[in-house]
Amino acid sequence: MATTAIGVGVGVGGGVLLGNSICFRKTQQLSISKTSLVSVSEIGFVTSQLSGIRISYNPPEPLSAPFSPALQPVIARRICPFTGKKANRANKVSFSNHKTKKLQFVNLQYKRVWWEAGKRYVKLRLSTKALKTIEKNGLDAVAKKAGIDLRKK
Repeated sequence: MATTAIGVGVGVGGGVLLGNSICFRKTQQLSISKTSLVSVSEIGFVTSQLSGIRISYNPPEPLSAPFSPALQPVIARRICPFTGKKANRANKVSFSNHKTKKLQFVNLQYKRVWWEAGKRYVKLRLSTKALKTIEKNGLDAVAKKAGIDLRKK
């Protein structure tokens, strides 16, 4: 495809001729040698009086802060906050003794536990081992040892 160059004088910044359109970075004025003067402002697209020539203006994007990843949704981890138990990596062994990796997750349960010091129920997600420990030692003692503030629950 052959393109013909049309005499285009560009003001401040410079423009690039691409086929029938001209792209600009920072320009205040554009003069076209055949007919008239076309003023490019903050609008994104200007058509000149010459038929077939399109003039587009793309303002430079402002520099932003350093790259920050998009916010991720908070996902409840499969870890008991009281005992620190987490998933165990194990092998699933088939009849032919072929071993494949698998995870053995903690038995986490949502449980409403009566908090004596706060005189209210506290809804917790804890392992069954932690539940037995709370029944034995009391909720305050186990939460204090684990460093958990029950007022925020």
